[in-house]
Amino acid sequence: MRSLQFIRRGQPIALANVPPDRTLLQVLREDLGHTGTKEGCGEGDCGACTVVVGEAADGRMTYRAINACICLAHSVDGKALWTSEDLALDPLIQPAKGTGPGGDLHPVQQALVDHHASQCGFCTPGFVMSLFALYQNQVCRGQPVTREQAVRDLSGNLCRCTGYRPILDAAQQMHTLPRMQVDETELLQKMELLAQGHKAPKADLTYISPTTLDALLAARTAHPQAQLVAGCTDAGLWVTKQHRQFGQVLDVTRVAELRQITEAADHTAIGAAVRLQDAFDALVQRRPQLHTFATRFAGLPVRNAGTLGGNIANGSPIGDSMPLLIALRARVVLASPRGERTLALEDLYTGYRQNVLAPDEVLARILVPHPAHNELLRAYKVSKRFDDDISAVCLVLCLHLEDGAVRAASIGAGGVAAVPARARQAEDALTGQSWNETAVQQAAQALQTEFTPLSDMRASSAYRRTVLARLVQRFWLESLGHTEVSLESFRLEESA
Repeated sequence: MRSLQFIRRGQPIALANVPPDRTLLQVLREDLGHTGTKEGCGEGDCGACTVVVGEAADGRMTYRAINACICLAHSVDGKALWTSEDLALDPLIQPAKGTGPGGDLHPVQQALVDHHASQCGFCTPGFVMSLFALYQNQVCRGQPVTREQAVRDLSGNLCRCTGYRPILDAAQQMHTLPRMQVDETELLQKMELLAQGHKAPKADLTYISPTTLDALLAARTAHPQAQLVAGCTDAGLWVTKQHRQFGQVLDVTRVAELRQITEAADHTAIGAAVRLQDAFDALVQRRPQLHTFATRFAGLPVRNAGTLGGNIANGSPIGDSMPLLIALRARVVLASPRGERTLALEDLYTGYRQNVLAPDEVLARILVPHPAHNELLRAYKVSKRFDDDISAVCLVLCLHLEDGAVRAASIGAGGVAAVPARARQAEDALTGQSWNETAVQQAAQALQTEFTPLSDMRASSAYRRTVLARLVQRFWLESLGHTEVSLESFRLEESA
């Protein structure tokens, strides 16, 4: 069985016989006996298990807060790892030059103490690690932490007794304490030595992690039964909640070709293994109005681990990226040893969590068209919580207007069918019509009859159908310049 090696507290850690489906949290708590990282929800929602992973990129370190509970342990192979127990013990975390000696605690921890930002303490280790990643990415690069940035970076950490005000206060005050930072030069050298000396046994095929697309396709062909993972933010739940076991795992996240974002004349190509956070950053760069929608996709630790290709291939009917990409008329490129083929995203799915991928195919990249002239775009997510929650309804509308009329319409919907869906009847009701209230009402009625959503713990079928229609009306009012629109302000003629 494949060995696992990573850098922790400035030293290489080597673990033998780690099963391919063992989570990082299990390794920390059960194998290493380091219980400072807590086990809470077991599904990446509460953030108590948050750790920070360091990875080399272009000669410098990147720091990502992730959920250890749903992260497969082998995914951190060759990387650096920090938990809340390591910040005061890591010899590579040293006072910055010219700042004086550091204290017994890391500035993140000291700020939380100073602002009385912990009570029961169960969630505190997770908050510490999300703040540590923020500290390394912001404070150590000379950038202060704003309230908005702190709220975004802590979106995946839940607290039930302290309250968020003192935690956010601590986040904003971290930079006022004597600075401590990772000695990246020495860490990069240690990681390079680790990479040179780490050679897995050739006979081991339990956790396959290729680095090129050709190697991935060869592995996919040779091992079609292997569980394909691309961030594991959903497949990890199959381990923690369903107690499923993976005898063999094929991890796509190290494939260089799948980690790239490239710009063409008319589209952005996003590799299937691009992290969700990076993928959304690229989408927001072209369409700034998507910023709020992007930050509401789960919490930051999930966006730091999950991939755009994984979210799409997973095919969940409540996945938020698919309605958006369907509305943007995105296409997906599927690759196999036989070549590549391209199809519209909505044509990828054949049923609930089922798709057209052949046994030897993988999702390679997503092609997102650039914004067109006179594009009118809105993305709506309706959920019980604003942050870190799953959609009851997700609706994205994209219109192309010319001389007050709808030249083209594309609408993506989630949470209303067995698959992420394109609302073709509502599109037809709008296309070629003047952009006015009559056309909006017709589209709203079409949306109500086009889908028959299920009732579940998140919402009833009737609620979902009503919300679909009202979101179209909200879209209309916002296009007229209204900035505060309530879903309760509309009266609908209920369809039979």
